Amino acid sequence: MLSYFPMVTGRLLRTSDGDWTVKCNDAGLRMVEAKVMKGSVEKWLRNVDRKKELKLVHWEEMFYKPYFWSTFYVQITEFEGGGLAIGLSCTRLLSDPICATMMIKAWADTTLIGEITSPPLFRLLPVPNRNTNHHSSSLIDRHKSYLTSSPVPKSDSNTKQITTITLQFNQETVKKLCIAMVNDVNGRGPGPTPFQALAGLFWTCISRAKGMKRGLVDMSGFFGNSMVYNKVVVLLHGDDYHYHGNCEVLSDAVVSIKEAVSGMDGGDHVMELIECGCDDDHLICVDLENVDCYSAVFEENVVPIRVSYYMDGPGVGAGQILVMPAPGGGDGPESRVVAVTLPEDEAEKVLEDSLIRQLGPITLMGLNKNPN
Repeated sequence: MLSYFPMVTGRLLRTSDGDWTVKCNDAGLRMVEAKVMKGSVEKWLRNVDRKKELKLVHWEEMFYKPYFWSTFYVQITEFEGGGLAIGLSCTRLLSDPICATMMIKAWADTTLIGEITSPPLFRLLPVPNRNTNHHSSSLIDRHKSYLTSSPVPKSDSNTKQITTITLQFNQETVKKLCIAMVNDVNGRGPGPTPFQALAGLFWTCISRAKGMKRGLVDMSGFFGNSMVYNKVVVLLHGDDYHYHGNCEVLSDAVVSIKEAVSGMDGGDHVMELIECGCDDDHLICVDLENVDCYSAVFEENVVPIRVSYYMDGPGVGAGQILVMPAPGGGDGPESRVVAVTLPEDEAEKVLEDSLIRQLGPITLMGLNKNPN
């Protein structure tokens, strides 16, 4: 199976120009085995938190000689009471959550039926624009300036204890939320998707948790599906936020996200974003709702019961919102899971926010469920 994924089996080297390249002539992926001596995976999940879940993933920081450093690790954790966990970790230089999911699915297909049902496609990046009069997209001008300017002091969120909360919303709740937003996006095409509605909801609640009573926290940095990022510019519902209540701010957030998604047209923007890189001072929303993460079946009639994603490094500064499918499809195709990564005190405020509580989500992973 690994022969289909040369990026996974290679080693990092520097070219004569100083750029990274992958030398695909020996296995770079490393396997790690672990055991949980008490209980089953189902019992373990009842009291899991971010710290515990990250123990299911092995990672080593880059060695001072990159050639001897593995860019991919797979940890297999066996639970004595039944069940196992597969933890894949890799550098985002070579893969993102979508591609990592594809690799796990290919591994499962090879194990179950002996072949990969959907082999990966590798295409070269778009050719950079060589026009000397070409101007970079306005989407990233401010970020190029950021990268070339003096270092910007990081927010105090980087010094706080970071946690992740995971909430599941049933289909009826998501439908009602989308319907409630239809009038606010009327005239801008169809109503919001579940991702747009939920991302707007949590953007609003996180802004309140950060103390912004009359507005929204900065998300003008990057926004996207983890492969392509775009900025979100807040589209005001009224003259300013001073007169806004909860509903108006929420609708502003949803409309702004919807506009950003519709404007992600690829083309030159993709290449410019790849060349630019990104900073980590903004709230990030990631759309994973169309990633078929629960289709990786290694054994007949044994399906995954929980899939989680963690993204560290650039883009974690102000927090993350990941919108994913629900385990087992939930109670319908529009059921969703939202994972939010924030400083612990802000995550607690989000859980207590009236906008969230009135929707009655199921808490799959909360705050310090079991301190032991």
